[in-house]
Amino acid sequence: MLDFLYKLIDEYEMILTFMGVASVLIFIASLVVTPWLVAQIPSDYFSHMRREPPRWKELHPIFRYMILILKNTVGLVLLLAGVMMLVLPGQGLLSIFLGLILMDYPGKFQLERKIISRPKLLRLINWLRAKQQKPPLEITP
Repeated sequence: MLDFLYKLIDEYEMILTFMGVASVLIFIASLVVTPWLVAQIPSDYFSHMRREPPRWKELHPIFRYMILILKNTVGLVLLLAGVMMLVLPGQGLLSIFLGLILMDYPGKFQLERKIISRPKLLRLINWLRAKQQKPPLEITP
């Protein structure tokens, strides 16, 4: 049995090394990027029942689509990295939440409000915001 494991490790040594390095890089990136992203959320983001369209949606269609593609790509990367961080070192749930905030999809606002209303996650986010000298998130029922 051990011989089989040793052969398997030898055969996939490069892949395992890559996954280890990727895990460390994702962990370090999440420690740097996550607090900054949390600080960028406006404090009244969850205080309204409906949102007004962001200013970037009024831009020329080319710029609007470029921003939309960039925003959704970064959101998807954060979402996938967060899922990986559920089993690897890192801030998995927080990265998933930030990825969901960045992406555009139907029912997004209701899902965000449901997730953020979890007391532990809200405390964590407000703690990170306080470290960045930002006011806590306001959430209305």
